[in-house]
Parts: sequence; C-alpha cells; structure tokens
Amino acid sequence: MKAMVYSRYGPPEVVQLRKVPKQVPRANEVLIKIHATTVNRTDCGFRSANYFVTRFFSGLFNPKVNILGCEFAGEVEAVGSEVLAFKPGDRVFGYDDSAFGGHAEYKVMAASGALAVIPDGMDYIHAAPLTEGSHYALGNIRAAKVKAGDTVMVYGATGAIGSAAVQLLKYFGAYVVAVSNTKNVDLVKSLGADDVIDYQARDFTQTSRRFDFIFDAVGKSAFGQCRPLLKPKGVYISTELGKNSENIFLALVTPLRGNRKVLFPLPAINKADVLLLKSLAEQGLFTPVIDRQFRLEELVEAYHYVETGQKTGNVVVGVHRS
Repeated sequence: MKAMVYSRYGPPEVVQLRKVPKQVPRANEVLIKIHATTVNRTDCGFRSANYFVTRFFSGLFNPKVNILGCEFAGEVEAVGSEVLAFKPGDRVFGYDDSAFGGHAEYKVMAASGALAVIPDGMDYIHAAPLTEGSHYALGNIRAAKVKAGDTVMVYGATGAIGSAAVQLLKYFGAYVVAVSNTKNVDLVKSLGADDVIDYQARDFTQTSRRFDFIFDAVGKSAFGQCRPLLKPKGVYISTELGKNSENIFLALVTPLRGNRKVLFPLPAINKADVLLLKSLAEQGLFTPVIDRQFRLEELVEAYHYVETGQKTGNVVVGVHRS
C-alpha cells in the first residue's frame, strides 16, 4: 500500500511517499481502507518534535511510529475473528493518536477504540475531521466544568479546536464570546457564537464582560493577560505550554490559591466521546469547518499550509477516491 512515511524528526520534507506492507488485522482489530484523513496540530507536533516532551511518547531519538495521521474516515475492509461491532463495508470514522496510520491507504485499529460508524448522509471528507479538534475542545470544556449559563471566551475561534469549541459550548448551554480575525467574523457567528470580538479591530482584553472560562484554542494569549477578565472563580486554559512552559507551572500553583486558576488537562478520547460527536453531527449541532483539501501525495504541501498558522478549521487529505 502507499503511505507517507517519516523516519526522523524535522520539517515537512522528512515525510516521503513509499510503498509499505498492508497490515493484517488481529482478532480484535479491523482493517480500514482510508478514504480521507487530515493534517493537524497533533500530526505536526509529533513529526517535528519541537516540543521535546513529545519524544517521551513518540521516541526519544527517532519516531517509533512512522506513519502519522491521527484522524480518518474510511471503509472497513476486514475484521478480526473476535470483532462483532463492525463488518466489512461499514463506513467508519475515528481517532488514533497511539498508532496513528491515517496517512496511508489502509490502517488497522482495535474495534474497541475511538471508532464509530459515519452518520448517515455524511461523506468521507466531512467525516474525517470530526474528532481531532473536537476532542481537545471537549476535554478542556469538561475540565473547566462548564455548565449552562456560564459565560465563556474562545480565543482563536476559527481553528480546528476553536471552531469545535464554539459549537460544543453552545451544546452545553454556555454564552459564548468568540475572538476572531476580521474575515471570519461571519463564520464564527454562523457556528453559534453569541458575540464576536474582531481582534484586528479592537483589543479583546478591553471587553467589559467577565468570564467563567477563557479558552485559548491557539495558545497565543497568556494567563496574566486574561486574568483580569476572569470572574473570581474563573478558569483559564490554553492549548499550548505558554512562554517558558509557564502554563504547566501555573496549573500546579494557581489552584492552591482558591480563586482564578490555570488548568492544563491532558487530552484523551474514547469510544463514548466519538459516539457523542457522531450524535451531535447527526443533530446538526456540530459540523467541522473545512479549509482546504489535498491529495495524499501532496501531504508535504498540506503540512506547510497548516504550519503557517493561517488555516480556518481543518485541512483534509483525500486518500482513496470514493
């Protein structure tokens, strides 16, 4: 099968198109013919290893997993002898940040993992980006214990994580103030934001609102900058470590003070989360935003585009043509 393979950390060019053996599913696994995948911050982070801490998961000196692609959509081609939940021909989507493998024509995955049948009427291109940004957003929303009626700011509301966060926060009943650039104000409003601050027109820190939760979905703010905007028991979460990795330190110290605090939850996803995302998609309560599409052979170009930091929503990669 064709796959985009990397054997050392570095820039997008370390990833090369190669032919590798097609995997055979074990008793508890399914073999999936990949129709679409994405390039996202998770893939970029593991490929570059710019944050040295990622090497403790991916390999200290060289990557242990050579084919990235953590989220995908495709068709079940074969199942192991113990698999009852899926059958050949099922259209599925899922997330796998332990074995990855979406940047290839086929991948295997445990049937018990973060895998589900694609909602009726949804194509592979729109199913592929259902999980990555949304599961980060979901985990942070849960960590902040958001409840109906809370006032929440989403800084960076147009990325994969931020655009998912706006929609998920509305599902949980929050009042959402989104921070966006000028060109995407209307997009963010269409996602359900109650108010939008155009950061290119005014300083978001000058808002008179106070927030139960400030979620920086792009990692470009700081707790010190946002602290005055938080209510006395408010929570700040960023998707990045912050300057000099300050968010980890602040997450250890600020909860001890009993007032405004920083949290730094570790991301996790399971089958129940995927089924929730599927249900929300079926109800029209969550729709991944898609920016651009590439072919598998154009993966290096896709990486370069994602790493400009200018994408809106998700970058999808077509593998097998439907």
